[in-house]
Amino acid sequence: MDAPPTYAYGINDALPSLPYGCSSHPLKFYTGCLTVRSSIFGKLLLTSILLIGVTLASADFLLTRYTAERERTLVRQHMAQSLRVIAPILVSTPPKSLQKWAEDTDAALDSRVTVIDSSGVVLADSRHDPETMENHRTRPEVVAALEGRPGSAIRRSATLDVEFYYYAEPVELPGHPGAILRLAIPLRQVGDSISAVRMLILRASAAAALIALIVAYFIAGAFTRRIHRIENYALELVNADYSGTFAAEGDDELGSVARSLRIMAEHFRRMLERLAQESSRREAILGSMVEGVLAVEHKLCITFCNDAFARAIHARTPLPDGVSMLHVVRDPALRELLSRVIATGMPARERMSLINAEGRVFEVQAAPLVEPGGAGAIATFHDITEIERLERVRKDFVANISHELRTPLAAIHGAAETLLEGALEDPENGRKFLEIIAAHTTRIGNLASDLLTLSEIEAERIPVISEKISGVELAENALHRVAAQARERNIRVFLNAAADVYFVGQKGRLERAVSNLLLNAINFNRPGGEVRIDVRRVDATARISITDNGIGIAPENLRRIFERFYRVDHGRSRDTGGTGLGLSIVRHVANNHQGWVEVESREGEGSTFSLVLPLHTERVV
Repeated sequence: MDAPPTYAYGINDALPSLPYGCSSHPLKFYTGCLTVRSSIFGKLLLTSILLIGVTLASADFLLTRYTAERERTLVRQHMAQSLRVIAPILVSTPPKSLQKWAEDTDAALDSRVTVIDSSGVVLADSRHDPETMENHRTRPEVVAALEGRPGSAIRRSATLDVEFYYYAEPVELPGHPGAILRLAIPLRQVGDSISAVRMLILRASAAAALIALIVAYFIAGAFTRRIHRIENYALELVNADYSGTFAAEGDDELGSVARSLRIMAEHFRRMLERLAQESSRREAILGSMVEGVLAVEHKLCITFCNDAFARAIHARTPLPDGVSMLHVVRDPALRELLSRVIATGMPARERMSLINAEGRVFEVQAAPLVEPGGAGAIATFHDITEIERLERVRKDFVANISHELRTPLAAIHGAAETLLEGALEDPENGRKFLEIIAAHTTRIGNLASDLLTLSEIEAERIPVISEKISGVELAENALHRVAAQARERNIRVFLNAAADVYFVGQKGRLERAVSNLLLNAINFNRPGGEVRIDVRRVDATARISITDNGIGIAPENLRRIFERFYRVDHGRSRDTGGTGLGLSIVRHVANNHQGWVEVESREGEGSTFSLVLPLHTERVV
């Protein structure tokens, strides 16, 4: 049978682990029973308990380990002394009496005695039949003794199934040179000695822990009471009561905190007096301003607004304290502006039209404002409604006209320069440049004509001569006007009218509007495409719908296509000679006839424009 494995000796191997967790029970008890676990008292006491527990547990572990090592050393020394005493007796013992000698020696020393020859054969053993025991040559203590030095080991005996502490030395035995004498003591004897010492250490630790906890309790209580006195005084400062005092503290850090609070209280009192005076002055100045002024805190609750702002948004004054701005001014743009200023801490300026201000335009300048509850914002409102309108009209007109004239004028200028530089002598190329000049001159003329027409429609300079108009006839006339463009682009146009409809209006204007819609359907169609004109009655309205299967219009462009000079496809519109005013003219003509224009479109599939007019009430035969 193989020898059992050896291992380094340690206290946890020698003895069953002691219940060190017991020392954690008092700590757990205090943690669960503190009535104010979040208080400084609880934290100080808990820290003291942890420090005491860790210190005593560490001391207990180290002392116990030291005691175990000390006990093993004493046992080894005792076994070595005993072996040297009985070794001379063994030398004089006859070989046949070795077994009896071993048993007698065991009874005297209360230690297992084993005699082993140099080959590892057991010659005698006090607690087992040597003839049935396995060879001991590989035992660690035997190996050391065969090398001529004392050997020791701790392991469980394979023969007796008991954990022993073994000690062996070489001896001179007649007839057996190199023999080994080994003593063994059950390890439970060492464990009993260590346990007794450990119990003493635990009792002493428990007593020391109790005394330390009592001291820590009183120290934490005294420290906490001092902190509570300072806390109460600080609460008085929070309530703007600067007349309170408290007893002088010591010269430690808490005493320094208390003295600092007394100095700070006096500074606060003086500062609040100055702030009250400045606040009165500011309110008087802001209240007399013509511009509106609004101040909000970080949650957008109004902290101040002057009469000018209240009048602008038609709010009743005075406003309730702390009312939310959203209850007074439901304007997303203003809310976003003030929120951004509060979040970034940077001033901002925007022009906006407040919902409550009936379309009036304000230039709002907002800046961060320090409020008691955190960052806030203050905004001033300058009414620029009239300035904005005039500026917008001027800017749009100049920008659009400049943009529309730039391309044709540049083309005319380039063609003219080329002709002057010699192209005029070349009849073929000269004619091309003259055609360019003529085309762009026509385009400029169309632009001027459309502008004049649109201006006349808006200003109603031309008297409107109302007449009864046939919807089918109007569509046919418009179709004849654009027939050449349709043939040029190979576009097929169909007219569908189950029954004629009649309405009242100015025939020339309406024909121009339908022609513009047809031109759009032709110009923005694909080669070989189709355009369908539907004339029908829908409820009390006459509807002329023009549908194409062309390129369509993106959803984001639908809401702007009736604006002046707005183009969905700038390059294609110019290539077809468009001025960007066609749909604007259509809308104004429809509005002047108490009608409207509808559009439905899918990008890549085509569009449907519908001119809707009030139906003529008199039935036509």
